[in-house]
Amino acid sequence: MPKRAGILGIGSFVPEKVVTNFDMEKIVDTSDEWIFTRTGIKERRIAGENVATSDLATNAAKIALENASTKPEEIDLIIVATVTPDMTFPSTACIVQKNIGATRAAAFDLEAACSGFIYSLSIANQFIQSGTYKKILVIGAETLSKIVDWTDRNTCVLFGDGAGAVVLGEVDENEGILSTYLGADGSGGQFLTQPAGGSRLPASFDTVNNKLHFIKMEGNEVFKFAVRIMGESAKKAIELAGLTSEDIDFIVPHQANIRIIEASAKRLKVSMDKVYVNLDKYGNMSSASIPVALDEAYKAKAIKRGDNIVLVGFGGGLTWGSVLLKWSI
Repeated sequence: MPKRAGILGIGSFVPEKVVTNFDMEKIVDTSDEWIFTRTGIKERRIAGENVATSDLATNAAKIALENASTKPEEIDLIIVATVTPDMTFPSTACIVQKNIGATRAAAFDLEAACSGFIYSLSIANQFIQSGTYKKILVIGAETLSKIVDWTDRNTCVLFGDGAGAVVLGEVDENEGILSTYLGADGSGGQFLTQPAGGSRLPASFDTVNNKLHFIKMEGNEVFKFAVRIMGESAKKAIELAGLTSEDIDFIVPHQANIRIIEASAKRLKVSMDKVYVNLDKYGNMSSASIPVALDEAYKAKAIKRGDNIVLVGFGGGLTWGSVLLKWSI
């Protein structure tokens, strides 16, 4: 019989340095009012010059392991969702494996931009269900400040750094992940990119001079896509689980823009009281957004064991995904 996978423990970690909208006013031509009214962001966390994605991921992983009462050597697999790896290879997951002493674990990175944590959860779920692995560490971690053009007021105000992690394992058959749904549309890939640094445009004087190693975004196109797909994706996970919107106790969405989150809640006919938002404190942390928000909701007792929770996100690719789970801790 297929096994049911659920969250056994959770943790998150963000850098200490806070950069407020008022700080941003000193860097680019913008204002606190302009940023907040259009995005819902008040501040974001920025990693230090010598802090890499694996450092944030390692800290989040250690907290999640402790919360799950799990030893590192019990972990069978580590998946790190990130678009800001320490380097192309070795994977950030392998670096985390070394850092925490998970000597038995296989390890790999997954790149699906802001949908990365959802994609990673879906993959981990299959391994648990099949009985291939018993305990999997799933991490969403980013240092987006490293690839932001701090002279581009349209993007630099949006992003922040952080990491969130969960330990996934077998749970009772009436708990855990009830459904997963993933999607992608590569025809919209040009709307959100980091053009250079890969095999298409290897690093050169021209790519650096033309700032092609930074995030490039067509904000209006991404906004239109997100408003449509967030609600649709969440509905799909609910339908696949055989439930309705009325059965949902809480939603933890990707934290990109408050207007996108509100539009999605409206489409689902769910009160914003049931939607967790920490966008104002952290900005868009890409693959780290959902696990950090989920950890905060858990620590704040906004969710409790037995609650039906929808995790939903979208990102570059274009990608999207959702997970419906019955909370198990």
